[in-house]
Amino acid sequence: MKLVFATHNQHKVEEVQKMLPDFEIVSLTDIGFHDEIEETGKTFEENATIKAEAIYKATGLNVFSDDSGITIEALGGAPGIYSARYAGTGNGRDNIDKVLLNMEGETNRKAAFVCVICLYINGEKKIFEGIVNGEVLHQIEGENGFGYDPIFKPEGYDLNFAQMPLSEKNKISHRALAISELKKYLLNFL
Repeated sequence: MKLVFATHNQHKVEEVQKMLPDFEIVSLTDIGFHDEIEETGKTFEENATIKAEAIYKATGLNVFSDDSGITIEALGGAPGIYSARYAGTGNGRDNIDKVLLNMEGETNRKAAFVCVICLYINGEKKIFEGIVNGEVLHQIEGENGFGYDPIFKPEGYDLNFAQMPLSEKNKISHRALAISELKKYLLNFL
């Protein structure tokens, strides 16, 4: 079964394809969808729904979208839905630098990576969520991953997401947890 993943980010498509080997995952680029979808929601779920609904209505194809980010307790939940553009530039390193600057001297390092997936399949909407609790490190460590991975260490692990092999991260990440829930549901359609 073919599923459209509402992203132009080929890295995310490849990551998800490995988690859903029984399905053909295609990107918005693959289907020639280039319309701009404004994420006006106030939550991860609202933004994921806006994207999936718009693409489903425009194409009629089975589609899922995700919205994800990091929430940091000491920053009142920020960056939250603004994680990708927290520093205003959309640059991952700038975002990390802003978090580290805002967390300077802060003893409460609690954080969570959140991923919400909205699936539209045969006209029906379903929501799936994955949350990984952990902490914000004091400095960048590790070479793997992307986004905030170099400063996020999940609870119960000695390595942060950027230090873990991708195969290990893909088993425990917020996206992996949400995709696992999605996969359980999708197996009904095979």
